[in-house]
Amino acid sequence: MVYLTRKEHFNAAHKLFNPKWSKEENESVFGPCANENWHGHNYDLYVTVKGVPDENTGFVYDAKKLGELIRTKIIDKLDHKNLNLDVAFLEGQLCSTENLAIAIWKQLQPLLPANATLHCIKLYETPRIYVEYFGE
Repeated sequence: MVYLTRKEHFNAAHKLFNPKWSKEENESVFGPCANENWHGHNYDLYVTVKGVPDENTGFVYDAKKLGELIRTKIIDKLDHKNLNLDVAFLEGQLCSTENLAIAIWKQLQPLLPANATLHCIKLYETPRIYVEYFGE
């Protein structure tokens, strides 16, 4: 089994706010991330696929095609957007980094060819905070 990872980057704004809670509860749990005026992150996205290299190309999946898929289906929809307001595949969700990683998985997983399985979405919110999702 070989693992291929493609790294991409995007910038986006969001706020963490549970509409079922009061403003005070949200501020208590989410702190400054509940700011009514939003806040932003410079996200780094790592998409890892796994598989057996094709005998004709030596590729698990063409890295250029993987990059194009990530850019058209994910980055173009997230970059310089408000995650709470502008992203259809996040509608109705709390826009945590955890939920964002799961949503990215759900967007990409059905689009991969049979010989390349999605293994991991790793999403850095900051240089010191990241989440990993393995489709579980």
